[in-house]
Amino acid sequence: MSAYAVGHLHPAAHLDDEVFDYMDRIQSTLDPFGGRFLVHGASVEIREGVWPGALVVIGFPGLGAARDWYESDAYQELIPLRTRHMAGDVVLVDGVAPGYDAARTAALLREAQSVA
Repeated sequence: MSAYAVGHLHPAAHLDDEVFDYMDRIQSTLDPFGGRFLVHGASVEIREGVWPGALVVIGFPGLGAARDWYESDAYQELIPLRTRHMAGDVVLVDGVAPGYDAARTAALLREAQSVA
């Protein structure tokens, strides 16, 4: 099942050269783990709430690969190049299996809630 690294990067008044260095080098840290950018800094169309900053979504073959990438020496070396100049939030998350049914999930949650 696919997994994702999702980043919400907060706006920076100025992009330091270290941020550009991070961007230049990140793909080489993703390649060994099958990671690829799905969304990278595209403009977001806000429909609910607020969203200051940029969205980054990187796809991986599975959560194990996403964890291994994030914890790799190569990526850990890059992280400060971004975080010294740009605040943000990063999460790793499993995707849903093929054929996922939100209504089935709702039924299971209703059942669990009625038992509690």
